[in-house]
Amino acid sequence: MELFEMTAASLSEKLRSRECSAVEITRSVLEQIGKTEERIGSFVTVCEEQALAKAEEVDRKIAAGEELSPLAGIPVGVKDNICTKGLKTTCASKMLEGFVPPYDAYVIEKIKANDMVITGKVNMDEFAMGSSCENSYYKKTKNPHDTTRVPGGSSGGSAAAVSAGQAILPLGSDTGGSIRQPASYCSVIGLKPTYGSVSRYGLVAFASSLDQIGPIGRTVNDVAMLYQAICGYDQKDATSADINYPDFCADLSGNIKGMTVGVPKEYFGKGISDEVKESVMSAVSEFEKAGAKIIEVSLPSTDYALSAYYIISSAEASSNLAR
Repeated sequence: MELFEMTAASLSEKLRSRECSAVEITRSVLEQIGKTEERIGSFVTVCEEQALAKAEEVDRKIAAGEELSPLAGIPVGVKDNICTKGLKTTCASKMLEGFVPPYDAYVIEKIKANDMVITGKVNMDEFAMGSSCENSYYKKTKNPHDTTRVPGGSSGGSAAAVSAGQAILPLGSDTGGSIRQPASYCSVIGLKPTYGSVSRYGLVAFASSLDQIGPIGRTVNDVAMLYQAICGYDQKDATSADINYPDFCADLSGNIKGMTVGVPKEYFGKGISDEVKESVMSAVSEFEKAGAKIIEVSLPSTDYALSAYYIISSAEASSNLAR
């Protein structure tokens, strides 16, 4: 297995045991970007020189015996609506084609504090408005599993990059499904964190009361590792939750015995395909076998959810983009 195909957890162990170097991991990912980018189109900007310099820094710290984060040396792609100091942030738009932020988003400060290696900015639907990653000014991102299909959006570049081996752990943003949907389309793991647990400072806003930055990865454990790194209170975000966060990786025991899982009956009504319904109910059956209690619940406002979303998101987008 090539380094670019491995999980963040596996690469972290290899780095600590000196089986490979951060530079080797970074080169492996950059070479995979070079081989596949023309076919997939995940990246708006690739910063090879900057990435290798950071990887070399991590290797020096490891050689010196410094205590480092488990994510140190792990390559990360950043959705192009998250501000990165000194590195273009275009929101996949012509309008911001040459914009270079003078500051880092809070999550980027956390990424740098964990000594992760930023390899570039990944493609998206322009200003995060879309669900197919076809609406970028620069290029259309394709699904690595079938390039005739879309990868989903708006974080399609992030999901496609993981699926194609172009990134180990990219960041995306989710307003109404923009992490979860492309993660599903590209067969990777995506998480929209609880609102307020990850600072929105430095995220170019779409709909402020809905936007949330979150991780995408190959495994639940990898996603938990990145979520652990980026969550936390930020005084620069008025909606940031000032609470103590658990060790998400330690909670991944797999033991769900006694847990109650609600299945909303409205989600299985008109419009759902038989294939999707069967797949979801198969997962529900696995939960039940593992000891979870399954109950049917009702969310009667479901019929109004999409209409409410479009009213709220459009109003907030109009206000944000007017600035």
